[in-house]
Formats: sequence, C-alpha cells, structure tokens
Amino acid sequence: MDRVMQLEKTGVRSGQRSDLGDRLFVQGGKYLLLLLLCLAVLLPLGAIFWRGFSGEAGQGGGLSAARELLASANFHWLLGNSLKVSLSVAAIVVPSAYLFAYALQRTLIPAKGLWRGISLLPLLAPSMLPGIALIYLFGNQGLLRDWLPDTIYGFWGIVLGQAIYTFPHALMVLLSALGMADARLFDAAASMGAGPWRAFRSITWPATRQAVFAATCLVFTLCITDFGVPVVVGGDYQVLALEAYKAVVGQQQFGRGALIGMVLLLPALLSFAVDAWLRRRQGEAMSGRAQVFHPQPSRGRDACFLALVLLVSAVILLVLGMAVYSSLVKFWPYDLSLSLRHYAFEDTAGGGWLAYRNSLTLATCTALIGGALIFTGAYLMEKTGGRTWLNQSLRLLSFVPMAVPGLVLGLGYVFFFNLPGNPLHVLYGSMTLLVICTIAHFLTTAQMTATTALRQLDGEFEAAALSLKAPLWRHYLKVTVPICLPALLDIVRYLFVSAMTTVSAAIFLYSPDSILAAVAVLNMDDAGNVGGAAAMSTLILLTSAAVSLLLAWASRGALRRSQAWRQGAPDAA
Repeated sequence: MDRVMQLEKTGVRSGQRSDLGDRLFVQGGKYLLLLLLCLAVLLPLGAIFWRGFSGEAGQGGGLSAARELLASANFHWLLGNSLKVSLSVAAIVVPSAYLFAYALQRTLIPAKGLWRGISLLPLLAPSMLPGIALIYLFGNQGLLRDWLPDTIYGFWGIVLGQAIYTFPHALMVLLSALGMADARLFDAAASMGAGPWRAFRSITWPATRQAVFAATCLVFTLCITDFGVPVVVGGDYQVLALEAYKAVVGQQQFGRGALIGMVLLLPALLSFAVDAWLRRRQGEAMSGRAQVFHPQPSRGRDACFLALVLLVSAVILLVLGMAVYSSLVKFWPYDLSLSLRHYAFEDTAGGGWLAYRNSLTLATCTALIGGALIFTGAYLMEKTGGRTWLNQSLRLLSFVPMAVPGLVLGLGYVFFFNLPGNPLHVLYGSMTLLVICTIAHFLTTAQMTATTALRQLDGEFEAAALSLKAPLWRHYLKVTVPICLPALLDIVRYLFVSAMTTVSAAIFLYSPDSILAAVAVLNMDDAGNVGGAAAMSTLILLTSAAVSLLLAWASRGALRRSQAWRQGAPDAA
C-alpha cells in the first residue's frame, strides 16, 4: 500500500518494471506539453504586447503611439462602428437562438434533428460565405434587390452577414443549457398552480441566464474580431478588425496592428472573466437525483415555435442555397444557365486548387496531430498526479486560447515567429506553423471535450492497471482510447471543420505555397471574382459536411463497439 501511495503522488501508476517508462510518459509528456503551450500560446501573446509598447524605431511606438491612437477621431469612429455592429448582432442572434434552442429542447415540434442540422450548417463554411450570398440576394444586381430600401453594403450588410455566421455558435451554447432540466421542479411548480410563463420565469430562466450571457459574450467577441464579412459587404463602413487586417497585410504597419490587436483582446478577456465569475456563482445546474424532463403536448405552443424554427431554417437555407446556386451560374445576372466554369480555379487568380489542397492538408494534420496531442494532454492532466504547479500551469495555458480571438493570435504569431533573431523564424510561412497556430486557436474547446469524456471514467480503471503491473501508456492506448473513441472522433471532426473554415488567424501566416482555401475566397472576392469566391466557399462547405457525416457515422460505430460491455449478456438458450 505504501508503494501505491508513492506512485500516486509522483503521478506514476504502474509496476516496478515500467516505472521508468511511466515516468517518461507522464512527466516527460507534461513538460513537453508545457513547452509546446508556451511556444504556441504564451510567447506569441507576449510578442503582441512587446511590439505594441516597444518604443524602438519600426516597432509599436510605445505609450506615446498608443495614446495618439486612442485619442484619434478615426479610432473613435472605428471603435464606435465595431461596438454598434457587435451589439446589434448580439441583440438579434441571442434571442432568436434562445427561442430556437427552446423549441428543440422544450417542445414537441417534429423533425428536430433536421432543424438542428440546418441551423448548424453555417459552421461548415467560412465567415465570408453569408456576405457573398447577401451580395447575390440584395446587391446592386441582386435577386431581391427591391426588397431593401437602401444598399446592402454597409452597416446592415455586416449585421445580417455576421448574424448568420454567429447564430450556430450561440445556438450550441444555449442547446446545452436548455438540455439540462430537472422534471421534479416543473412538477412541483405545476402542483402549486404555476402556469407555463411563471414556470419559465422561476425555473428555466434562472438556470439558463448564465448561458445567455455566455452566448452574448461569444457573439460579441466573434463579431468585433471578424473581418471576413466586413471585407465582403462592409463598403465604406469600416470596423476595427478590418483596420487591423489592412494595417498588417496592406500597409505593413505592424505597430498599429499590434495596438489594435491589444484593443480587440480586451472585450474577449473581460467577457471571459465575467463568464467565469458567473459560473462559480451559479454552481451546479442539476443534482444527481434529477429526473429527465419530458415536455408536455401543447398545440398552440408547438405551432408557434415550429413557425419560428421554419422561418430561421428558411433564412439559413436561402443564404447558403443562394451561395451554392451563384457558384453554378455562368454569368450573373445576364446568363443564368448552369455551368462549372467558376470551379475552374486553375484559370483564376487567388490560389486555385493549390489553396484547396493546402486546406485539406492543414485540416487533416490539425485534426490528427491536434486530436492526439490534446486528448493525451487531457489524459495526463486528469488521470495522473504529479507536481501540482505543473498541472495548474497546463490547465491555465489550455484555457488561454478561449479568451484570445483568432485575429489577435495570428498577429502574435507574426510578431514572434517573424523575428529575424528567432531560431524558429524558419517556420514562418510554412504549413507547419499554420498547423501549430490552428491547433492553438481551437485548443480550448477540444480540450474541454476530452476532459468531459475522461472525467466520466472511473478511477478503478487505473487501479486495475496498477494491480496487473501494466505500463500506464499501454493502459492508455488499450483501454482509455477505445472507450473514449467517440469523444476523440468528435474532437477530430471539430478540428477538421475549424481548420477548413478558419481565416482570422491564418490570414497573416500563409505564403504563396501555403495559401489556404478560405484565404483564396478573400483574394478572389477582392479581385472581383465573386463567382469564384462563392465556388470555393461552396467547396469548403461540401467538404466539411462530407467529413462531418463520415466521422459521425464512425463515431456511432465506435460507440456501439466500445460500449457493448454496458449491455447485458444475452439470455441462455
């Protein structure tokens, strides 16, 4: 027993013959993860502050440049535009996403799986796709141009495009919150004579208001740091994220880009801090004795929510369908015959098929390498002991990317890896650096998924491996990974889709040989080839959808095999 306690304290859970191997696996793995997180997260963020506050020539200009920027009328105009757009989008998206999630979780509307799938489709496409579709719908030669009293280019174009882009992000947060309900509370409220509205105010809303705030912060942060939609339909209406993009890419003003990046980091950090504070105050949403909530039939309620779901789904299908249709039209709006001429990327500028192949390479490497690293790191943090400071440092650094917008992270990579004296400068412009940046960008969500799955495993698994004197790494590969394979496949799917559609962090890091499909969409739109941009966006959408369906099918099969032990043995004949 003393030996077992000693092994637990050192983070080693194996027999004497495998002590050295387990120490290398546990301690070596943790120190390697700490090094990678410092290189991929901490140092690039530090480079932003160094560049922004450095008073050296060619750098940020120090505090005097920061004061000059913050006091300028142009900055106030850009900041006001960004806040106005972000708050407007949040005011539209969060209530509609809440009602949509309520319809899926708390009503008896038909075909819930279909509506859920449609609502999440914008996740599979780059953020520019809604903007491109809005041009074909409401642009100067748009199909529904007469429906708008004014042009789509400007404030309302950005708001509508970002509303479609951010809707599924808010919906996922609210679906999780509304999916947790204790039927006993509603039964008690009904027995006391409380109606549906009062039950909502006294039970549902208090349990979900923290998720509403989290969704609001998420939408606000996504909007204020997104430049994809403003590039396409912003017109003369400029925002801070677009200004940071132009300062670095178009004007090579890295100091100005660093200062704006630090400004864009503030709302994300504030939202993250307040959200964490509210989570601690709220505590647990459900007890272990909670009963599953089953909504009761209500014809009027279900009809109203079905109408809302149909309306939102129709808008999403109209926008995405218009983008797909426009990619097949030969010459809009004069020749509406269908053709694949826009898919002949080798004949157009912007990246072509090379960009699409690069995106496939990036997505595949990010999904496989990132999935293995993130899941293994989560296992080492959750299922092994060791030095407390090391585990806490790993957890802290794993949560930092959640509070850092992709645009800011990409700027940090430029400032850190582009330093001539940095030995890692050789990575700049390579596919390797794009993979590292993408994994770091989407690290937190994947790590939380892995942690949730690992925490469901009983500690008796490690105790059994200890009693059998099996090496911990073998137990991890033979037992933990097969049981958690569905969650691991979900992480792979999330990383693949995110890598296919990302543009904010990667826009500053590509070279002519490593250009990505999402970046090619921006380049083609900037060159006036809107049809080609729609075609590339459609290709990204279809690829993401196909891989998601394939991995979802594989996940169901893995779940049946890995969880077969939970089912009772068949009766004897």
